[in-house]
Amino acid sequence: QVQLVESGGGLVQAGGSLRLSCAVSGRTFSRYAMGWFRQAPGKEREFVAAISWNGGSTYYADSVKGRFTISRDNAKNTMYLQMNSLKPEDTAVYYCAASPSPYASRWSHEYDYWGQGTQVTVSS
Repeated sequence: QVQLVESGGGLVQAGGSLRLSCAVSGRTFSRYAMGWFRQAPGKEREFVAAISWNGGSTYYADSVKGRFTISRDNAKNTMYLQMNSLKPEDTAVYYCAASPSPYASRWSHEYDYWGQGTQVTVSS
């Protein structure tokens, strides 16, 4: 069984930074592609960023490109999302997800395991 636990969310002013972490249980973390998604109130869940099993490939939503950086540490079974230059429209619950495929994907249906989410609120 794979379990994902996000942390690092909080309240920050516009222009500030936050670093989200996703701790993953299970010995096969290094085989999984990982992703971050978010859901704002009244909106559908949307793709934020994804990373391949070895970190060699990364993908970003256009809305966060140049501001967010996804990374992973397979030795620590942990994935990260560094968020800089935050905007009020980044306010959402952020979810990490794991895919049994080693290849990064922006499609949520390709992820089998999900965390419980962490709230990020950006004030103007």
